[in-house]
Amino acid sequence: MATGYLEILRTRHAARLLVGTLVGRLPNATAPIAIVLFVRAEGGSYSLAGALAAVYGVANAVGQPLLGRLVDLYGQPRVQLPAVLASAAAMAVFAFAGTGPLVLAHAAVAAAGLFTPPLEGGLRALWPSVLRKDGQVHTAYAMDAVAQEVLFTVGPLLVTVCVALWSAPAALVVLNVVGVLGALSVAVSAPSRAWRSAPREAHWLGALRSPGLLVLLGAFLFVGVALGSITVAAVSYADDRGGDVVYGWLMAGVGLGALVGGAVYGARRWTGVPERRLRVLVALLAVGYVPLMLIPGPVAMTVLTAVAGLFLAPALACAFVIVDRHAPAGTVTEAFSWLVTTFTVGASVGTGLAGPVVEWGGARWGFAVPAVSGAVSLLVLVAMGRVLAAPVREAVIAASSENDLNRAPDPRFSSGDRA
Repeated sequence: MATGYLEILRTRHAARLLVGTLVGRLPNATAPIAIVLFVRAEGGSYSLAGALAAVYGVANAVGQPLLGRLVDLYGQPRVQLPAVLASAAAMAVFAFAGTGPLVLAHAAVAAAGLFTPPLEGGLRALWPSVLRKDGQVHTAYAMDAVAQEVLFTVGPLLVTVCVALWSAPAALVVLNVVGVLGALSVAVSAPSRAWRSAPREAHWLGALRSPGLLVLLGAFLFVGVALGSITVAAVSYADDRGGDVVYGWLMAGVGLGALVGGAVYGARRWTGVPERRLRVLVALLAVGYVPLMLIPGPVAMTVLTAVAGLFLAPALACAFVIVDRHAPAGTVTEAFSWLVTTFTVGASVGTGLAGPVVEWGGARWGFAVPAVSGAVSLLVLVAMGRVLAAPVREAVIAASSENDLNRAPDPRFSSGDRA
C-alpha cells in the first residue's frame, strides 16, 4: 500500500515540498484554537474568542482565492513570501498587543487570515512539474489529503503543548515563525521558482467561469457542512457519556478513518472518469454518516465515526483531480484555493447549523445534519452531472497545456533517471 507513496517521496523535491507545505500551513490549521486559548489567557470572554476566530476564518476564506489568482499571475515566490511575512507579522501584533484595543485585535487577526499564503493550492499546482510517471499525480493528491488529516489532528495538540511549555502569546508567535520557515522552504525551491501558470484569458470571474468547477464547489460546500456539524454533535454526545475524553476519541476516529481511507485510495491506480467516481465516493460518505444517529456506547460510537471518515480523504483526492480538469487555463492555483475556501466555509456553516439542532433535538438529531448534508452534496453531483462531466474545451486544453508546460524539463531541477 505504501509503495506508491514511498516512490513519490523518493522523487527529487517531493518530500521537501510536501513537508514544507504542511509546516507552512501549521499556523492556519492551528489558528482557531490558538486564538481561543490566547483570548482566554488574556481574560477575554468566550464570545470575544469566538468572534476573533470567526474574523480570522472569514478573512482566510476571502484571501485564499485572491492570493491564488495572484500566484497564477505572478508566480509562487513573489506572492507567497510577502504574504506569509505579512500574516506572521499581523499575528505577532495580535500576540504582543493583546485584546485590550479591540479594533487593533480584530484588524490584526483579519490581516493574519487574509494574507495566509495559498500553499495548499500551490502544492497541487506543483505536483505535475515534479512527478513524471503516469498516475503519480493522482496518488500525490491522495497523499496530500491524508497529510492534511494528520495536520489537523496533530496541530491542536501542538498548540496545547506550546501553551503548556511557554504561554498562549508565545504559542502564537512560535507557530507562525515555524510557518514562515515552512513557506520559505517551498517558495525558494527550484520547482516553485520555475513554475509558471499557463497563459490565461483576462476575466474578472477567473476560475469561477468554469461551470464544472462551480458544480464541484456547490457539492463540497455541503461536504464541509457535514464535517463541521459532526464536531458539534460529538460535543453533545460526549457531554452525557464521559466528557472531553470521549469527544477526543470520536474526533480521533474521524481522523483515523480518513487516514485509512486515503491511504487505501491512493495505493490503487484508478481508471475511468473521476466525475463518476466522485459520485460513488460522496454516496458512500453520506451513507457512512447515517449510523451515527444510532448513538451507541462510546466504543461503538468511535468505530462508527471511523467508518464515517473513511471516504472523506478519497472524496477530497478525487475532487482535486476534477479541479485540475475543469480549471480554465492559467487559473489552477486559484481553482484549488476556491475548493479549500468553499470547504472551510461549509464547515463553519455546519458548526453554526448544528448548534440549534442539538439544542432542539439532542445529539441524535445533531448527527442527522451530516447525513442530510452528505445526501444534498450527492444530489448536487447527480442533478448537475451533465455539467460536471460535459467536455469543456477550455478546461481540457487548460489541463493539457498547463501539465505540458509544467512537465517541461527544467535544468535547475530535472533528473535524468525519471520516466
